[in-house]
Amino acid sequence: MDLTGATWHTATRSGNTDCVEVADNLPEVVAVRDSKDRQGPILAFTPPTWQTFISHLKRR
Repeated sequence: MDLTGATWHTATRSGNTDCVEVADNLPEVVAVRDSKDRQGPILAFTPPTWQTFISHLKRR
């Protein structure tokens, strides 16, 4: 997966120590990683799947 050009930002609800970063500026993928392990694994979602996930979270 090519994440060249990904712009990472910290999730708004992350605390000071348990941060999740999201790159949602790429056309075909939304990437999520742990800010404490930026070289570690990355979860990748299609934009529609990510939107569905976020919509479900907002209902809680």
